[in-house]
Amino acid sequence: MQHFFVDPSAIEGSLIRISGDDVNHIKNVLRMKPGEEVSISTGMEDREYRAEITELKDDEIICTLRFIKEKGVELPVRLTLFQGLPKADKMDLIIQKAVELGVSRVVPVRTDRAVVKLDDKKAAAKRERWQKIAEAAAKQSGRAYIPEVSLPSDIREALKEAAAMDAASIPYELAEGMEDTKAFVKKVRELADKKEGTAGIFIGPEGGFTKEEIELAVSNGIKPVSLGRRILRTETAGLMLLSVLMYELEL
Repeated sequence: MQHFFVDPSAIEGSLIRISGDDVNHIKNVLRMKPGEEVSISTGMEDREYRAEITELKDDEIICTLRFIKEKGVELPVRLTLFQGLPKADKMDLIIQKAVELGVSRVVPVRTDRAVVKLDDKKAAAKRERWQKIAEAAAKQSGRAYIPEVSLPSDIREALKEAAAMDAASIPYELAEGMEDTKAFVKKVRELADKKEGTAGIFIGPEGGFTKEEIELAVSNGIKPVSLGRRILRTETAGLMLLSVLMYELEL
């Protein structure tokens, strides 16, 4: 079932209009025809509109609403991934998979050991690209919302933001034992019954976090945690912890 996002104003009673880049995708890539069914979300509510394509126009696709289904696909806790800027195109993969796993927001973070340096112009261009990747992943995975990818943030600003959340952690290769990790997961799970509960996780770049950055996190009330006895790559660590949290929150 192909999934698309529309502005709430595009739904008028039983009539739904799909516009923008999706028009070309539906007509020339997917080669869909009148009579085929699509899934539609507004990005504003956790529900799905099932509709039938009735007309293919040059600038829009006209659909007729069949029924509305409460999706319930979104996690009960809003998870934010604070990802240290990685090298090459690793961020593309991280954003794609994080969206599939239910993250609500991704914040690229400038850290002391990050090799990638982005000026304002490059950062804006990267964010535009990353947001498109998030949208495509949201469509593919049937999300009700399109997670936001923020402009890169300094780690000090990001830590302050995370400190205001209901729960936050920072995986660190020198952290010992799994008790603090279990405590964080348990706290996030307990947030499931709290409306608009929020949690953040910090993942370092290829070189990891510096001792000073970890001390700064601790001073903001964010505990370093272990992800096990093996050293995980930056593109693996966040997805591993998000997978654990998704499992706990889906129960």
